[in-house]
Amino acid sequence: MGAPADAAGLLERVRFGEDGLVPAIVQDATDGRVLTLAWMNRESLARTLERRETWFWSRSRQELWHKGATSGNTQAVRSVALDCDGDAIVVRVDQTGVACHTGEPTCFHVPLDDAPGDEPFAAVADLERTVAERAAAADPGASYTARLLAKGIDTVCKKVGEEATEVVIAAKGRERGQVVYESADLLYHLAVLWSAAGVRFEEVAAELASRRRPG
Repeated sequence: MGAPADAAGLLERVRFGEDGLVPAIVQDATDGRVLTLAWMNRESLARTLERRETWFWSRSRQELWHKGATSGNTQAVRSVALDCDGDAIVVRVDQTGVACHTGEPTCFHVPLDDAPGDEPFAAVADLERTVAERAAAADPGASYTARLLAKGIDTVCKKVGEEATEVVIAAKGRERGQVVYESADLLYHLAVLWSAAGVRFEEVAAELASRRRPG
């Protein structure tokens, strides 16, 4: 089966290099982080567009490879965009597990300067993924997260209220370090609440973005 008609049109616009390859930047659709840089030939790009999961060309093995086929760390494709010169691609994905073979969330985890690392929201997105993995565990008692979710949304809501109170108490006591600590607890329990309520972090981020005002 070939790529859909609209995909075939995109393929004709891609300027593959002399080696038949084009660089593909893979970006997390939720938090915007760059996950990896890989290479695609015409066939792997066609499969990516058709099957909505990333396929690449391995320059070392000289063969097609389906991301996550052995590790389970698959990438569900949200969108594929071509740059203005037609010689590079950005693929926005929903990442399952980690992107890097080292076990890191992204392949770009080695700092070359003293600038801060991940964007702050990236940690929240990682937290959401962790909560989802714990929630999906076969044993509902395997983790605190799973046990909390098993008790129902009323219990989860109560915990969020308790953690919010802890933040307020720490702030009123001018305990800066404790505010940071309790805020992290609150964000964790809020992520559990999102899971229980069927809310995605990206929905919350989109709502925040919609409230931006110029100036």
